[in-house]
Amino acid sequence: MKNSKNYSKKVLKLYGSLKKKRADVQKAVYEEPVNALVYAIISEHIAADKATSALKRFDDYFVDLNDLRVSRTDDIVEMIGIDTPAMHETAARLTRALRCIFDEHHQVSLESLKKMGKRPARTALEKTDGVSKFAVDYCMLTALGGHTIPLTSRMLDYLRDNELVNPDATEQEIGGFLAKQISAKNGYEFYDLLRSESESHKKKTTKTRTPTKKVKK
Repeated sequence: MKNSKNYSKKVLKLYGSLKKKRADVQKAVYEEPVNALVYAIISEHIAADKATSALKRFDDYFVDLNDLRVSRTDDIVEMIGIDTPAMHETAARLTRALRCIFDEHHQVSLESLKKMGKRPARTALEKTDGVSKFAVDYCMLTALGGHTIPLTSRMLDYLRDNELVNPDATEQEIGGFLAKQISAKNGYEFYDLLRSESESHKKKTTKTRTPTKKVKK
């Protein structure tokens, strides 16, 4: 990335300031990689706390991931609790991914990826239908020991708006740049802090928000 030395100082300064504001980050760890993938797909376009709440409703409503795999898009959107075209697309991507995993592994599980090297595991995830770069990076970081910094669109906007990265850099370039600045052991902490900051920033600056659909009880 162009001018990486200048941006490096800014990123490290940001990291230090965010750690002072909140030093209680608990790393998310998934024994079953497919659970990390499900969370990533759901959370990519909504706030992290809303995704966590949605997953709790998923646990109450769907029998298991196999049940989720064959569920209707409308039912998934209802459990997410946000009825927008983007969430319908998210629900469709989720079922496509789970079906692809089932077709490939004959079960809704990615346990076999833990026996692979990190590069083959990443390649396998990238070939899964409905899975974005963010979802791949999140799964690698939290379930497969990868050194990545998952980036949502909000996080990318925050980095660009605050001149923390080159405005012309691609998502791939920004992710690679951040991974060079932040060590593997601190990868999740930085991701979590940056995500929280970007979502808080959006809430402060965005006046109009899309209405949410209440979940039926």
